[in-house]
Amino acid sequence: MSQTPLWQQYRHQFPVTERLTYLNHAAVAPLCRAASDAMRGLAQDALEFGSFHYMDWMECYDGLRNSTAKLINAEAGEIAIVKNTSEGVATIALGLDWQPGDVIVAFKEEFPANYFPWLQLEKKGVVIRWLSIYDELDKIDAAAKGARLLAISFVNYLSGYRVDLEAIGEICARHGVFYFCDAIQGLGVFPLDVRKCKIHALAADAHKWLLGPEGCGVLYVQQDKQDDIFPVEFGWTNVAKYNDYSSRDMALRPDAGRYECGTLNTIGCYGVRAAIDLLLEVGAERTAPAVQALADQVWAGVKDLGCETLGIRTPETGAGIVSFRHADVDSLLIVRKLKDKNFTMAPRQGWVRVAPHFYNSPDDIDRLLVELKTVIS
Repeated sequence: MSQTPLWQQYRHQFPVTERLTYLNHAAVAPLCRAASDAMRGLAQDALEFGSFHYMDWMECYDGLRNSTAKLINAEAGEIAIVKNTSEGVATIALGLDWQPGDVIVAFKEEFPANYFPWLQLEKKGVVIRWLSIYDELDKIDAAAKGARLLAISFVNYLSGYRVDLEAIGEICARHGVFYFCDAIQGLGVFPLDVRKCKIHALAADAHKWLLGPEGCGVLYVQQDKQDDIFPVEFGWTNVAKYNDYSSRDMALRPDAGRYECGTLNTIGCYGVRAAIDLLLEVGAERTAPAVQALADQVWAGVKDLGCETLGIRTPETGAGIVSFRHADVDSLLIVRKLKDKNFTMAPRQGWVRVAPHFYNSPDDIDRLLVELKTVIS
């Protein structure tokens, strides 16, 4: 008896499939049922009991930190709960004690959230060495010599190019470079081990491949690097004695909780924890090949229809994002026409960006290609 396909095992977790062929996980994903149910439960509890069960809320915060740590092979004390990836990036960029002449290695194809915070540091005399994500490792190695920090995304938001985090980590370790990863376009699909990759800090939020809500994310900071990064966004919960409202002791919390500035997005935490727990149940060893195969199917299919694809796609560099365009049909029109057929994708910088998740089926992609052919014909 053949094994039930992964997408079929978990299709019930995604009621969106009853209405749409959703291929826009690189932008804002639909909630999985687990996340929706968790948030609905918290909302009902707050409606009926206010904060009477507040200690349960605190357990959810710890649960989210534990689940995130398990996802990336970290410790719970290395996980902070943040609003979004941007806040995570800014925490690192603004929290380090930069000196004139310090060097950062950054990449010109980055999403603005992992571009502007580093560029802003030029005002402090920091030097940015700009590279391309497609550069050979030897060029990254040369740029890393004498640098203080390297910042790169796990998966590029537009081309879907997945970098070799482990190889870059070896380079950073050899040169004593602080290694930061914007993981938002890969976390939740592909395995990511911060120890194996020697990553010092990582940020991601939940509303893309993690299948959770907007406005809630996670920041990982390696324990022995936390004293090097001061929490510039400062509130009452950054300090160790935050539960003692009469205390004026400014000593920081002894873990990554020092980067949490005030009351958390509790309902979002319920949703993110449930979504991550679902992904842990499925396992990256299953989601990664499923998403890779779907995106490979898109890549080959649109090329067969005469479309141009963006970037480089190999088994080692491919991820869940494929961007394409047609010489004779505007990408905005393609997205709009396909939306009329209940296919959800995104226009990005003149390209059509397609981003399937593991619960999408090969038939979903086949139907997309059939409809695309009618649009561009």
